[in-house]
Amino acid sequence: MNALREIPEMVALRSSRGLVRIPPELDVPLTPRVKQLIDTPEFRRLAQISQLGLVGLVYPAANHTRFEHSLGVYRMALLFLDRLANDPRFVSTISPRDAERFLIAALLHDLGHWPFCHPIEDISLPRVPSHELFANSFLLEGEIADALREEWDTQPREIIEILSGKPQDRPGRVLRSLLSGPIDVDKLDYLMRDSLHAGVPYGRNFDQPRLIQSLCLNEMGDGLAITDKGKTAAEMMVFARYVMFSEVYWHHAVRSATAMLQRAFFLLHQSLDIDTLFRLTERPVIDALLLAAGDGPARELLDGLFGPVRRIYKRVSQYSLFQEPQLYQRLARKPYPWLIRCAENFAGLASTALSRIVAPHEVLFDAPPMKLEVEFQIDVYFPKENCFRRLGDISPVVRTLAREQFDDYVKRVRIFAHPRVAEDLRSLPRLPELIAEAAELTG
Repeated sequence: MNALREIPEMVALRSSRGLVRIPPELDVPLTPRVKQLIDTPEFRRLAQISQLGLVGLVYPAANHTRFEHSLGVYRMALLFLDRLANDPRFVSTISPRDAERFLIAALLHDLGHWPFCHPIEDISLPRVPSHELFANSFLLEGEIADALREEWDTQPREIIEILSGKPQDRPGRVLRSLLSGPIDVDKLDYLMRDSLHAGVPYGRNFDQPRLIQSLCLNEMGDGLAITDKGKTAAEMMVFARYVMFSEVYWHHAVRSATAMLQRAFFLLHQSLDIDTLFRLTERPVIDALLLAAGDGPARELLDGLFGPVRRIYKRVSQYSLFQEPQLYQRLARKPYPWLIRCAENFAGLASTALSRIVAPHEVLFDAPPMKLEVEFQIDVYFPKENCFRRLGDISPVVRTLAREQFDDYVKRVRIFAHPRVAEDLRSLPRLPELIAEAAELTG
């Protein structure tokens, strides 16, 4: 019998005992030692942190939690291991103990997330840690650390090494590629789950079982690859991700809400106890931000998001690489403080043009962040020829959506404004010129 399949969690996968059900009608096997991890306070807090945060303001049913997603990723990790247990190269590289570390990392991969984590991380403020680094405090001490040592015979730093993305040995690099790579347990769950809860089909329109059945190791034996039978499923996954970014994650109203939260957080962050704040769940974080805002401009932004009446800023204009390349390139991937100064300069110019005051916080410039999305490239194995080829070299779909700059075609530069000034700003006859002038003033 394959030793990987004798891991208690793999036995539970086959026996269908000790199950908990998550959407869409998926059974997740829970062993006693897995239950001990998910019953800790650090993990339970994920049940009160939404997976998509502000997306729920646009897609009302997209209120699933990071707790649900984490269980889904853990289940996906079991399916990956079940498939790869048939691959002799994988079995010779990954021991049962390695596989157990991978299951732990999959289950705990979102432990360091705080409410509205990605929008806050994207503005790259010096006092804000990465969520991977923030997870270390949960992993190194407390009930999770105790459970890892006592129930899993694993040191917390072994899990941190996988989650940090810096494994030194070959087994560690393989495990990291399963957790975070072109095809990984995280993406396969969140694309399907986000699509399901948002009520759109885009993230579910690829053959997930076929893709999993095609998994193998790459030519170097230090990362994940697929066989040629999974090529079409992989292409469809690339396209699913592209459309989910275009229609959900970077929907213009979602980005307006995101820009409002980012500006409010920027206005308040110097007065916040970041370490304490990020340990809270969603509603307490909102309440803490509202308290810190007082009657200042951040209060109006936060009330528009979380108050009794939703008041999302309106889109004034938007620019893509192929429509307005010069203006797009002038604003995209600039540091967030630069964007704020540019928006403030624009508000000043607009005040003069309109002969009325446009307050600095009434205008928001939203642009692709400095960090780029990872390109989608993976090896494809052709058994009959006994050779590997890069997916981008054999797929026009991937060559177009991955080799071309993914971000530039999905993430647009947008100008948002408070509803009371948005229409007036749209009517400015020299709007693009004023935006360019504001950028020039900003330097």
